[in-house]
Amino acid sequence: MKNFLNPLCWLVLLVTLLSSCGSSMHLGTAAGPTTVYIVRHAEKDPTPGLADPALTEVGQKRAQALREELVKAPRPVAMVFSTNTIRTRTTAVPLATQLQIPVEVYDARQLPKLASRIRREYPGKAVLVVGHSNTILETAEALGAKRPVPAVGDNDYNYLLEVTVPRDSTKASTAVARRYGAGK
Repeated sequence: MKNFLNPLCWLVLLVTLLSSCGSSMHLGTAAGPTTVYIVRHAEKDPTPGLADPALTEVGQKRAQALREELVKAPRPVAMVFSTNTIRTRTTAVPLATQLQIPVEVYDARQLPKLASRIRREYPGKAVLVVGHSNTILETAEALGAKRPVPAVGDNDYNYLLEVTVPRDSTKASTAVARRYGAGK
């Protein structure tokens, strides 16, 4: 009986140590900065008078390119936020579907509220925010970063902003802009 208990005790000790290592590794991941990817919806139907235009074929391809770009990101995207329009949701869906995460609607008139939620609920993680030409730079600012480009024009569909939000709220967020998809 004594020989049986000794290996069992070692096994329990080993499992306990491995469990605590897993917990500390999880905490270490969350201790890093939050990464927020911000994009404008992809190319929309230009037909005048449409209240909520859908994506064009080119726009659908750009949404696929966004998915391909972000599945290669250093950290997997944990949440996808989109305004409540067909063009933004359709831009977000390919990535969300592949990652099996929801697309959550946010109000573009409430960017400070969105920024606060991202800081609170997704520390150390990566999220995607899909908005509009007149909201993506403002979203970066709401997260505490300076605009990485002066403006986003009506025909600029390929900006991918990457905002790094430090865990330490006394440090400033930073933003960089790059291009993705066709027509980089």
